[in-house]
Parts: sequence; structure tokens; C-alpha cells
Amino acid sequence: MRYAMIMAGGAGTRLWPMSRLNRPKQLIRFMERAGDPTRRSLLELAMMRLEGLIDPKGRYICTSESYREIIKEQMPDLSDDQILGEPIGRDTVNAVGFAAAVLAKKDPDAIFAVLTADHLIEPEDVFRERMDTGFRLVEADPKRFVTFAIKPTYPATGFGYIERGTPIRDKQDAGKKGIDGASAGAFHVARFVEKPDLARAQAYVESGDFAWNSGMFVWKASSFLEALKRFKPESYQGIMKIRDAWGAKNAKDVLNEVYPTLPKISVDYAVMEPAAREAQNASDSTKSADRFSVCTVQMDLKWLDVGSWPSFAETVPADKAGNAAAGEGASVIVNSSRNLIVNAQAGHTVAVLGAEDLIVVHTPDATLVMPRAKAEELKLVHAKLDSKLM
Repeated sequence: MRYAMIMAGGAGTRLWPMSRLNRPKQLIRFMERAGDPTRRSLLELAMMRLEGLIDPKGRYICTSESYREIIKEQMPDLSDDQILGEPIGRDTVNAVGFAAAVLAKKDPDAIFAVLTADHLIEPEDVFRERMDTGFRLVEADPKRFVTFAIKPTYPATGFGYIERGTPIRDKQDAGKKGIDGASAGAFHVARFVEKPDLARAQAYVESGDFAWNSGMFVWKASSFLEALKRFKPESYQGIMKIRDAWGAKNAKDVLNEVYPTLPKISVDYAVMEPAAREAQNASDSTKSADRFSVCTVQMDLKWLDVGSWPSFAETVPADKAGNAAAGEGASVIVNSSRNLIVNAQAGHTVAVLGAEDLIVVHTPDATLVMPRAKAEELKLVHAKLDSKLM
């Protein structure tokens, strides 16, 4: 059966003061969609993208345990079992391992997608089509690990890159539809590159052989656990203790005791990169039948990481001078250009006169004013806040 796990544990400090520790960015209902008058959270949008792809009972969220009640409030149809609450964040490899262990115990044949809760992805029908290709690749070969690559629109230095290898060609057999990788956008992975400098990023974009690493994957749950055992045994041992206790009365106690001890590392570093190197090394001591195949599916669509105020500004219509305004409160902008005003307080007015390239965010208990160019330094302000405002 097909499943999906959405990772939704981030704190979202670069979207302060809207994003707070008790209600992080993925749970704020501040996103607007064309033709939809209801403001949605990023997590709600991520869940809505699964319509027609994953059965509602097969959708899981891995998040901080402290967010459980907020998520249930937004998504009352989710059962407690579908919310995998981490007692503390230990990076993505452990979140994925946690989900893999739970799903493999529930369904030995489980194949699941790992998705993110902080992106806008459009058009959604293309997203679902490419995700379906990823599932079909793993259904044809359970040793495959599929990652999704986004066609780059500029030489970003803050993203990881995937180098595309040869196309995947699956033969049609037993009545199953095969995959022609060249037309389906499915390729073997040549290598992963983490956050290159500007010159290399420019060369990658110009070559046409590289794409951004989206942080989304599809794999068989049991195969991922095999890889975790091989490449990150410290995590595997802890995850197995959690799996063995899952469903028992002491499950929460075991989770709270073991999870904080797991080594903090990303799934790319811990599993995907060593699996790709192993697959490329024909002389590796691992038998070919035991090797994992690392693949990528190209996604030529709009993919926006809503992780900072400048990226949020890309989701808001702007006037002729480049000013964008959002929120329930009023905004008045005069003789100004390229500003973002977010006013979350109904009945309150924010006025900007003669300003350029500013970001102004007002909430009932905090107001942020900063140059757009300083958005990545917002963590410096966050570090000085009173705990009540964090």
C-alpha cells in the first residue's frame, strides 16, 4: 500500500513574529490560494496535495509532540496514530526512520513518500503525476530510493543539487506499465552536491544536468530500514527499540527515552549520499543484489520554500511599484516601492511613507521592521527576545 509522511517539525524562526514556538510557520493560516477565500496553513496545503494520490488513512505527519493538539484542531479527521510526535527534533534521518519503523510494522509492504510542509508546489496535478512515477519506480524495484529534483530557476547557493545520470528504462511485464525514464523524467543519480558556491551553482544551472534537491523521497519502508542499518547503525539500533515497543503500553516511555539519544544528521548525509556512492562503485564489497539504486524524478514546476519573509512576498500580489500587502489589518503605502507589509491585526493600520525594500510585519504583541536584504539575519533578533515572544 502507498503511504505518505509529511515532515512538519520546524520552528520557522525566519518568519517571526508570525511564527512562534507554540505555532510555527507550517501551522499558521496565512496562505491564500487563487479562487479560495479561506486562508490555509502550509501543512494543510501539503495535505491537500495528496488528494487522489494517497488514501486519507495512509497519510501521516511527523512533527513535534508539542504541536499534536494544534494539528488535530486543523485536521480533525487525523487519528492520533497518524501523528508521529517527536519528543525532540533529531534531524530528518531519524524522522524518516521513525516513520519507516511504524509503517513497516503496520504493513511489511508499505511504500511511502517523504514530503515537506514548508513549500508551495504548483501545478498540483503535475506534482501528483511525478509522485506517482516515483511510487511506480519503487513498486517495480523495492531497492530503489527515489528523490525528486526541481528544475533550477537561478544559481541558488542555499540548496543541495542532484546531478542527473542515465535514464531509467523499465520493461513492461505481467501487465504492468513500464517506465521510459527519458519521457517520464526518471533518471539514475550520478551524485549529490551540497550547497555549492556561486560559480559552481552557475555552472550547474548552465549545464542542464543538475537540479535542486527538493528533500522529497519515495522508498519501501523495510528497504529504508535496511539502509539505515548499513549506513547509520547508531540510529537503526535506537529506531528498532522504538519499533519493538510501538503499540505497547510503554511505547511513549521508550520513545521519550531513546529518541533524544539518536545522532542528529540529515537523511541526505546519512543515507542518500552513501547509497549513491555505493551504487556507483562497481568494485564495492556489497553484493550487487544488496545494493540500493538511487534515482531521481524531475519536477518541472513552481517550487517555493516559504522559509523567510522575502520568499513569502513571492506569494502575495504586488502593485506596480512592487509593494505587497497581506493580513487581516489595513496597510497604507505611499511613495514607496518594493516593500512587504504583513498586518495580522484586524482594526489596526500600518502606514509606510517614502520607503524602499522594507519588510514590516505587525502582530498584536510584536512588530518587525527590517530591510529586505537583512532577512536572513532575523535569527539575531530572535536570540534576544523575551521567551514570551518567541
